[in-house]
Amino acid sequence: MRFTVESWDPAYGSSTDDTGLDPAKQTVDVSVEVPADAWAPIAPDPGGAPSSVLFIDGVRRIDTRVWIAEGELSRPGLCATVAAGAVRCEAGSAVVEAVVVERGLYTAADDASPIRTRTCGTYALRPVHGDDDPDLYLGVHNHMTHLEALVSERAVNGGSTGCQLIVFDGPLRQRDDAIGVGYIKTQHVQYLEDGLQQRTLAGLRAAQRTPLFAIGVGGRSPRWSWYLRLPGPVRHPLEGIVRLELPGIGDAETAAARADAVSAALPRFASEAHKEARAPQNLYPIAGLEQQLRRRLGHPHLLEKALREASLTVAEIA
Repeated sequence: MRFTVESWDPAYGSSTDDTGLDPAKQTVDVSVEVPADAWAPIAPDPGGAPSSVLFIDGVRRIDTRVWIAEGELSRPGLCATVAAGAVRCEAGSAVVEAVVVERGLYTAADDASPIRTRTCGTYALRPVHGDDDPDLYLGVHNHMTHLEALVSERAVNGGSTGCQLIVFDGPLRQRDDAIGVGYIKTQHVQYLEDGLQQRTLAGLRAAQRTPLFAIGVGGRSPRWSWYLRLPGPVRHPLEGIVRLELPGIGDAETAAARADAVSAALPRFASEAHKEARAPQNLYPIAGLEQQLRRRLGHPHLLEKALREASLTVAEIA
């Protein structure tokens, strides 16, 4: 029996699953940089890498589930803590900056109000559209995305003078910053058809990229996208593969030049398996930022205790 062992910690699922990728639901055009029948790996010039890179990431944690009384009924809600921050990498240094931490009550209950705790601050009311778990968790996720955009703006305007590249951990989600790029380290969707495009992807060597392809042309959020292989062992065709995306603005030539610069910059930040559970895709600046942000979420047991005390106080007043 021949088999390979993926470097990712199983607790995080799988970085890629080429037997289970969902087909793309949006229009994909693979001929925007080169003709579809001329696809081949592209090796960007390392000298074209930007010297200043800003990495943006967010984390979230559900502190407790709550039930909010509305007459004789109860409606669900989530109390969660969300954080976002930036790491600025330049001149051989990495500095964490512009960190924001907020707590929220996510619910569709009409009678909901902020929860004020005695020791852990206030869980601000953040209305969502429905009572189902997907609605509640989407509210938490959207809050995190909002904080990531806020952090990006603060970091660029407040401290990262000369920043040439902003890397958002995850899809762009309609962010259209001219120097922003979405960094997708877990692949769930198959954008390339079987044949030459898939062979090109599987044949990438470290620091090589695929040609550019366009996603969602004519839609509300078009994007330029490409795949990049990071340095590290290659034990199966998609190991070390990440997908990147740019806002679908401008022309393909400009986007391709930007793809070269981004692809030249990121390989040096690739992680190694003995240091990071999601190597090489979880880049060192992002992994370090995640650790810093999680430390600032607060102790989960203390937060749960504070929320329970707040619920008892409300009950006594009622």
